[in-house]
Amino acid sequence: MTISELIARTGDRPLTQRVIAGELRMLGVQEGMTLLVHSSLSSLGWVNGGTQAVIAALQQVLGPTGTLMMPTHTGDLSDPANWCNPPVPEEWWDTIRETMPAYDPAATRTFGMGALPEAFRAYPGVHRSAHPQFSFAAYGPEAERLTAGHELPYGLGEQSPLARLYELGGYVLLIGVGHDSNTSLHLAEYRGEYSGKRTASSGAPVINREGKREWAVFDDVAMDSDDFVRIGAEFEAACPDLVQRGQIGLASSLLTPQRPLVDYAAEWMKLHRQETPTKRY
Repeated sequence: MTISELIARTGDRPLTQRVIAGELRMLGVQEGMTLLVHSSLSSLGWVNGGTQAVIAALQQVLGPTGTLMMPTHTGDLSDPANWCNPPVPEEWWDTIRETMPAYDPAATRTFGMGALPEAFRAYPGVHRSAHPQFSFAAYGPEAERLTAGHELPYGLGEQSPLARLYELGGYVLLIGVGHDSNTSLHLAEYRGEYSGKRTASSGAPVINREGKREWAVFDDVAMDSDDFVRIGAEFEAACPDLVQRGQIGLASSLLTPQRPLVDYAAEWMKLHRQETPTKRY
């Protein structure tokens, strides 16, 4: 979408930090929350100040006792043998593995996450977790707890920021995106026992304990988000009191506590899943 098209869609007035903050409060975001945000900036309409205004509005509403977290994933730091959008020639694979720059929390850009997480990861005072593919960034009193100890194997599982958010009784906010972007449902994949669940191998370039670059290989769950939209819809139907829907700018948005969502999804997968394909990028 061009900037001209975005302006035309926005209507009579531009969105401002003040307007966004007010709409966040109307949706149910409160001071002191620990909040994981998934977003599409363009879905909001034309925002005066862009990412800076949106992040400021979120921080304003959460206040000094709240913590803001966003996914800052880097799925491009992965084994080229699994790439399919698009694939690369097999004769390139060894060269890619040998020369791909190692993950650096301070420098590595997000991949396919949108403008807001890419801006947020570089903010002063933001902590970013150490996983080379599934990092999260956080700001606030719980930021260090959320992002510390993010281990390589099972990167969205029990040693991930998602599990720390669950422990803290945090919330999930979807701004202009659906449950197919809801990473907390991956935590349910790790916890759920369902037919076809299996382990897959993954690889990424990291800096080891000696300070040298190496290609690390580690296990992960073979993830699949194809049923996340259905899971989310059925959770909303079964637990309407836990879901608050509304508009932030032009963006259809949703706020829900993470813990009951993950618990529901893990049980849903146990009942309904039959097979999980190998994850590809």
